[in-house]
Amino acid sequence: MFTPKKTKYRKMQKGKSRNRTFESRGTELEYGTYGIKVMDNCYITSRQIESGRRVLLRYTRKTGKIWIRIFPNKPITKKPPEVGMGKGKGDVDHYVFVAKPGRVVYEIDGVTDEVAMKALKQVGYKLPARTKIIKKI
Repeated sequence: MFTPKKTKYRKMQKGKSRNRTFESRGTELEYGTYGIKVMDNCYITSRQIESGRRVLLRYTRKTGKIWIRIFPNKPITKKPPEVGMGKGKGDVDHYVFVAKPGRVVYEIDGVTDEVAMKALKQVGYKLPARTKIIKKI
């Protein structure tokens, strides 16, 4: 799964939830003809990115090409069960990507219209937010 090779700091603070902000970059298709866009604020885990990638690989076979436009770089920590308060921050459990509305997650090219729509619809079920399928005109 996706994890950073090296980070400046092992652990990160949660940060504020900014519900009204929209993504300013990564909102248009750059490489492929079809793509899927996130329409809510959410954390996309590395497992969810990997499961979406597998779905796209199954549909594209050898004809299509896939681009993953996000990478999980925020560490999420978790404390073991039955550990009391005040015993420090837990160890890194997994990594997430902080997605804002409008961010393109996957792009696909080299497949027919109906195959792309079917594949991206399946990928939308794997993601934790509402999604929208977009097409380059």
